[in-house]
Amino acid sequence: MLEIIKKTKKILFILIISLFLLLLLSQGRNYDKSELEYGLTFSKKQAASLGFDWRRVYTSILDDLGVKKLRLPAYWNEVEGNDNGFWWEEMDWMVNEAVKRNAEMIIAVGGRLPRWPECHFPAWAENLSPDERDKKILDYIEQVVNRYKDNPNIIAWQVENEPFLSHFGDCPKLDKKFLDAEIALVKKLDGRPVVITDSGELSLWLGAARRADIFGTTMYRDTYSKLLGRYIHYPINPGFFHFKKNIVRLFAHPQKWIVIELQAEPWGPIPYEKMTEEERAKTMDLKKFREILEFSRLAGFKEFYLWGAEWWYWEKETNNNPALWNEAKKLF
Repeated sequence: MLEIIKKTKKILFILIISLFLLLLLSQGRNYDKSELEYGLTFSKKQAASLGFDWRRVYTSILDDLGVKKLRLPAYWNEVEGNDNGFWWEEMDWMVNEAVKRNAEMIIAVGGRLPRWPECHFPAWAENLSPDERDKKILDYIEQVVNRYKDNPNIIAWQVENEPFLSHFGDCPKLDKKFLDAEIALVKKLDGRPVVITDSGELSLWLGAARRADIFGTTMYRDTYSKLLGRYIHYPINPGFFHFKKNIVRLFAHPQKWIVIELQAEPWGPIPYEKMTEEERAKTMDLKKFREILEFSRLAGFKEFYLWGAEWWYWEKETNNNPALWNEAKKLF
């Protein structure tokens, strides 16, 4: 009986210490609303797929919303639609329009970039061997960086998008050595910081954070799980992100931690433009938008890139519902 009591005390002691450490590691600084900085990701592919003149969407983001921080993907299959045939007109236009308004940019390069199917390989590269494809990706990255590296409005380069989440999307398995080669190439070509991103809910962050000058996490609360066949709400609170950051900081030391992709559009089993208003509201609406803004502030970050500007524009133009667009405008 005495032995049982001793074991029980030991277990309780371990549980108490573990709980104390968990609470301690879940703490961190939260910024005041006046200190927060907001930008957004713009995808011309997404804007065009919704049936809009993507240039009009882009200038509305710059002029009507007043956005001063942009993440712009330089999609490989758009920049190099033909083998060694580089097409700069559209990317040049976006960069130049941002410069006119003194907006700063993160340019994302790599085979895996934001928006489905995640990997945006040109058709001509489909039959290349992995080694041949990797050489072509490095060449395209070099072309992009060299073209824009003299632009002072570009503040950082993002290399690949959530590379450690390679099971998500139509992508090859992650090759860490090749990722390191991409990062080394960008650093050799230009001295600005390199952004490496990772999933806030589905990844451990360590591999990405170790490689990052700026580490960017995604942040989602309501999604649809194809695996479970239902909508899910992540059962986490803002302390979850403090905890992850505090743990990873023991092993990795990025110069800055940001939210590179803050959910501000619906995530369902089909594209949101094919869902009903009720279905879209299951994962994002005006109320959820306001809630995730406060959730993200309490998670201890200062800088956020919102994900969903094309959807706000679609709601405004297609459904005569400017509520999200106008709410976002307050942030910028």
